[in-house]
Amino acid sequence: MSAAAPQPAPQAGTHAAIQAVWRLEAAKIIAAVARLVRDVGRAEEFAQDALVAALEHWPREGLPRNPAAWLMTTAKHRALDHLRQEALHQRKQQELGADLDALQAHVVPDFVDTLDDRRADDIGDDLLRLIFTACHPVLSTEARVALTLKLLGGLGTDEIARAFLASEPTVAQRIVRAKRTLSAAKVPFEVPQAAARAQRLASVLEVIYLIFNEGYSATAGEDWMRPALCDEALRLARVLATLMPQEAEVHGLAALLEIQASRTHARTDAEGRPVLLMEQDRTRWDPLLIRRGLAALHQAEALGGERGPYALQAAIAACHARASTPEATDWPQIVALYDALAQVAPSPVIELNRAVAVGMAFGPEAALALVDALNQDASLASYHWLPSVRGDLLAKLGRAAEARSEFERAAALTRNVRERELLLARAREQALHGSL
Repeated sequence: MSAAAPQPAPQAGTHAAIQAVWRLEAAKIIAAVARLVRDVGRAEEFAQDALVAALEHWPREGLPRNPAAWLMTTAKHRALDHLRQEALHQRKQQELGADLDALQAHVVPDFVDTLDDRRADDIGDDLLRLIFTACHPVLSTEARVALTLKLLGGLGTDEIARAFLASEPTVAQRIVRAKRTLSAAKVPFEVPQAAARAQRLASVLEVIYLIFNEGYSATAGEDWMRPALCDEALRLARVLATLMPQEAEVHGLAALLEIQASRTHARTDAEGRPVLLMEQDRTRWDPLLIRRGLAALHQAEALGGERGPYALQAAIAACHARASTPEATDWPQIVALYDALAQVAPSPVIELNRAVAVGMAFGPEAALALVDALNQDASLASYHWLPSVRGDLLAKLGRAAEARSEFERAAALTRNVRERELLLARAREQALHGSL
């Protein structure tokens, strides 16, 4: 018995289905096409052509039985048409004919019933190439972040602009320049060889980490968090851990993001106001994400070798995750982990976080001496968490007037509205204590 023909769907529902499929499949389609045309910018254009074709045909003809295969096949046909035109233009039909015939064999002719005929590990290889290309160090950090979200996250330019509080034309130009830079630099669409892989992998991990951090604690704007960015970063980390199972730091990053993401629902109250770690209702932490994070951390540690910065940060997060209350936290162990982290990735921000842990383990006076020393570091001059931490330590020492001044200074430095409100509320609280 033949299968029934696909039935037309309501237009609004069809558009929603197209967007859902695109978000899930965009990276695979772009990666597969990039393997054919060896150009990420061109590959994205052909994938976008397939999306436009779906928007034109599906509302009228109904959803195909396999929307992902339909998009993949359409994008590949666009790529092959381009290669044929290029071959004709360069008058090299004979030389390229065999290659084009081989490429044609990869295209699935049936839009309805079949998936892309390449093996799953080929798809994985293509995704890995795409990740390494989008995060190439030849691009600026901002360009890597924007391009990664566009190609691998399936986000539109408008979504990226909203997430980072940039104008849409600025983000669009950033993405265009990134693709031109990759093309001009003749960056190959490949996973680099072992000698270059460590540097490139560090770039990939940094981009995913930065995307998550912007979602976890938004730099500016009205919202304390942007959960969609956290979700995209977590998804990318999971994909990378699947594609590179022997890389300890990949599992370390995945562990860190899983555990951090477990706190999402506890980090804001019903009005969207920030709730700091020590005040969070830990019963609202997601136990599934914690289990996933601890499993990823175990995998990172099982691979052996010296622990890298992401695995160490994941170990710190795990200390919090294992404690049912702030008081039950193993703060001396966290201090020791920050000591190790400062050795492999020294930075004043890590020293500031270590000072917080010292304060919890050994008292605010010991921590204040460390924070006061960091006051001399010019790189922290506009970092609002420095006066915020100092204000917290001064408040614990009963120095209310000084604490108020530090919280007000921190509020003046942050560009996040919710964070500013929190810091000013803490300043008012200290002013009240000082008047008693």
